[in-house]
Amino acid sequence: MKKFVTALFFAALFCATAFAQLPSVTVEDAKGMKFDTGKIADGKTPAVISFWSVTCKPCIQELDAINDALEDWQSEADFRVVAVSTDDVRFLAKAKALADGHAWGEFTLLYDVNSDFKRAMNVVYTPQVFIVSADGKIVYSHSGYNPGSEEQILQELKKLSPAKKSPSKKNSSAKRKI
Repeated sequence: MKKFVTALFFAALFCATAFAQLPSVTVEDAKGMKFDTGKIADGKTPAVISFWSVTCKPCIQELDAINDALEDWQSEADFRVVAVSTDDVRFLAKAKALADGHAWGEFTLLYDVNSDFKRAMNVVYTPQVFIVSADGKIVYSHSGYNPGSEEQILQELKKLSPAKKSPSKKNSSAKRKI
């Protein structure tokens, strides 16, 4: 009976998270400007949202792994990466310096110094990754990181993004004009 109740709890938690809508919360962007998290859903491309902190080594490893694979992944699926620091104002400068030092310039960098977005997304532990569809539905979530587990993110993104085709080569058997 205990196992059944536990399984039911996790199934309900998955269902509640899997198709929830992205909340609209104000955080700070890399330039110190206010940013509405509801705008992550742009109606065009899905987004990977990764919650991280400066003291979380697995968070940094996962974001580095995503950054290293980003060019290859984007040849297979259209998406954006949003890295959300959960560090408070005391660690804000360190979080910004760490993001700069790791060359995460292709990511949208957000700083949730009051943990408003973190609470709205029910993030308890970092790293926590969500995949959000273009229309703002949360379609995938996982917490923790083991090297190689980032491949699951790519597989989920491929489900949301139409297959990309490689540029076609010109027909070599076409007749030449002389």
